[in-house]
Amino acid sequence: MAQEFTPRGSDQPCVFCSIVRAEAGAEVVHRTDTVVAFLDAHPLFPGHVLLVPTVHVQTWDDLPADLAHEWLTTSQALQRAVEAATGADGALLLNNNVVSQSVPHVHLHIIPRHRGDGLRFFLGPRRRYAAGQAREVADAVRAQLVAG
Repeated sequence: MAQEFTPRGSDQPCVFCSIVRAEAGAEVVHRTDTVVAFLDAHPLFPGHVLLVPTVHVQTWDDLPADLAHEWLTTSQALQRAVEAATGADGALLLNNNVVSQSVPHVHLHIIPRHRGDGLRFFLGPRRRYAAGQAREVADAVRAQLVAG
Protein backbone atom coordinates (compact mmCIF):
# COMPACT_ATOMS: atom_id res chain seq x y z
CA MET A 1 0.00 0.00 0.00
CA ALA A 2 1.44 3.35 -1.02
CA GLN A 3 1.90 5.97 1.67
CA GLU A 4 0.24 9.36 1.40
CA PHE A 5 2.33 12.30 2.49
CA THR A 6 1.27 15.82 3.36
CA PRO A 7 3.27 18.81 2.12
CA ARG A 8 5.24 18.68 5.40
CA GLY A 9 6.25 15.09 4.75
CA SER A 10 8.32 13.11 2.31
CA ASP A 11 7.70 11.24 -0.92
CA GLN A 12 9.80 8.31 0.30
CA PRO A 13 8.32 5.07 1.68
CA CYS A 14 7.85 5.21 5.45
CA VAL A 15 10.28 2.97 7.34
CA PHE A 16 8.11 3.04 10.46
CA CYS A 17 5.08 1.81 8.51
CA SER A 18 7.30 -1.03 7.23
CA ILE A 19 8.18 -1.88 10.83
CA VAL A 20 4.50 -1.72 11.84
CA ARG A 21 3.65 -4.15 9.01
CA ALA A 22 6.60 -6.38 10.04
CA GLU A 23 8.18 -5.90 6.60
CA ALA A 24 11.30 -4.27 8.06
CA GLY A 25 13.25 -5.62 10.95
CA ALA A 26 13.14 -4.01 14.36
CA GLU A 27 13.39 -5.22 17.93
CA VAL A 28 9.75 -4.74 18.93
CA VAL A 29 9.13 -4.43 22.67
CA HIS A 30 5.37 -3.80 22.58
CA ARG A 31 2.62 -4.15 19.99
CA THR A 32 -1.14 -3.58 19.96
CA ASP A 33 -3.55 -2.93 17.12
CA THR A 34 -2.92 0.82 17.44
CA VAL A 35 0.65 1.33 18.69
CA VAL A 36 4.04 -0.30 18.28
CA ALA A 37 7.18 0.31 20.34
CA PHE A 38 10.63 -0.79 19.22
CA LEU A 39 14.27 -0.14 19.94
CA ASP A 40 15.74 2.80 18.03
CA ALA A 41 18.18 1.48 15.40
CA HIS A 42 20.58 4.32 16.25
CA PRO A 43 20.10 4.76 20.00
CA LEU A 44 21.50 7.54 22.12
CA PHE A 45 21.82 4.92 24.86
CA PRO A 46 20.89 1.21 25.04
CA GLY A 47 17.17 0.94 25.75
CA HIS A 48 16.23 3.96 23.59
CA VAL A 49 12.69 3.11 22.45
CA LEU A 50 10.41 4.64 19.83
CA LEU A 51 6.63 4.58 20.18
CA VAL A 52 4.64 4.95 16.95
CA PRO A 53 0.97 4.72 16.02
CA THR A 54 0.13 1.92 13.61
CA VAL A 55 -1.75 4.40 11.45
CA HIS A 56 0.51 6.61 9.33
CA VAL A 57 0.38 10.15 10.60
CA GLN A 58 3.30 12.46 10.21
CA THR A 59 3.06 14.98 13.02
CA TRP A 60 1.83 15.34 16.59
CA ASP A 61 -1.12 17.46 15.49
CA ASP A 62 -2.21 14.67 13.10
CA LEU A 63 -2.31 12.04 15.88
CA PRO A 64 -5.94 10.87 16.18
CA ALA A 65 -7.52 11.94 19.47
CA ASP A 66 -8.99 8.47 19.97
CA LEU A 67 -5.41 7.20 20.45
CA ALA A 68 -4.68 9.69 23.25
CA HIS A 69 -5.42 7.40 26.17
CA GLU A 70 -3.45 4.44 24.84
CA TRP A 71 -0.61 6.72 23.69
CA LEU A 72 -0.34 8.22 27.17
CA THR A 73 -0.63 5.01 29.18
CA THR A 74 1.72 3.12 26.86
CA SER A 75 4.34 5.87 26.95
CA GLN A 76 4.16 5.93 30.76
CA ALA A 77 4.53 2.14 30.95
CA LEU A 78 7.43 2.23 28.48
CA GLN A 79 9.16 4.97 30.45
CA ARG A 80 8.97 2.93 33.64
CA ALA A 81 10.04 -0.27 31.83
CA VAL A 82 13.00 1.37 30.08
CA GLU A 83 14.21 2.93 33.32
CA ALA A 84 13.90 -0.37 35.20
CA ALA A 85 15.46 -2.49 32.44
CA THR A 86 18.46 -0.20 32.04
CA GLY A 87 18.91 0.87 35.66
CA ALA A 88 18.40 4.46 34.52
CA ASP A 89 17.95 7.37 36.91
CA GLY A 90 15.26 8.85 34.66
CA ALA A 91 14.27 9.27 31.05
CA LEU A 92 14.05 11.88 28.34
CA LEU A 93 10.76 11.78 26.43
CA LEU A 94 11.07 13.63 23.16
CA ASN A 95 8.87 14.31 20.15
CA ASN A 96 10.16 16.26 17.16
CA ASN A 97 7.53 17.83 14.93
CA VAL A 98 8.75 18.48 11.35
CA VAL A 99 12.00 20.22 12.40
CA SER A 100 14.53 17.51 13.34
CA GLN A 101 11.96 14.80 12.59
CA SER A 102 14.10 12.32 10.66
CA VAL A 103 11.19 9.99 9.82
CA PRO A 104 7.91 11.64 8.75
CA HIS A 105 5.79 9.41 11.01
CA VAL A 106 4.95 10.73 14.47
CA HIS A 107 7.06 9.01 17.11
CA LEU A 108 7.94 9.46 20.73
CA HIS A 109 11.50 8.81 21.89
CA ILE A 110 11.85 7.24 25.33
CA ILE A 111 15.54 7.58 26.17
CA PRO A 112 17.03 6.22 29.39
CA ARG A 113 19.15 8.75 31.28
CA HIS A 114 21.80 8.32 33.92
CA ARG A 115 23.22 11.20 35.93
CA GLY A 116 26.54 12.12 34.33
CA ASP A 117 25.79 10.20 31.09
CA GLY A 118 27.31 12.99 29.01
CA LEU A 119 24.16 13.86 27.05
CA ARG A 120 23.95 17.61 26.77
CA PHE A 121 20.35 18.23 25.88
CA PHE A 122 20.41 21.99 25.45
CA LEU A 123 17.39 24.08 24.59
CA GLY A 124 18.91 27.33 23.56
CA PRO A 125 19.82 29.94 23.06
CA ARG A 126 17.16 31.21 25.46
CA ARG A 127 16.03 34.81 25.25
CA ARG A 128 13.86 36.98 27.46
CA TYR A 129 10.70 38.54 26.05
CA ALA A 130 10.97 42.20 25.15
CA ALA A 131 8.67 44.56 27.05
CA GLY A 132 5.07 43.67 26.16
CA GLN A 133 6.09 40.83 23.84
CA ALA A 134 4.98 38.03 26.20
CA ARG A 135 1.45 39.42 26.31
CA GLU A 136 1.37 39.77 22.50
CA VAL A 137 2.53 36.19 21.99
CA ALA A 138 0.11 34.85 24.62
CA ASP A 139 -2.75 36.81 22.99
CA ALA A 140 -1.85 35.35 19.58
CA VAL A 141 -1.78 31.79 20.98
CA ARG A 142 -5.11 32.29 22.79
CA ALA A 143 -6.65 33.66 19.57
CA GLN A 144 -5.48 30.61 17.62
CA LEU A 145 -6.92 28.28 20.27
CA VAL A 146 -10.30 30.01 19.96
CA ALA A 147 -10.11 29.93 16.15
CA GLY A 148 -9.50 26.21 16.29
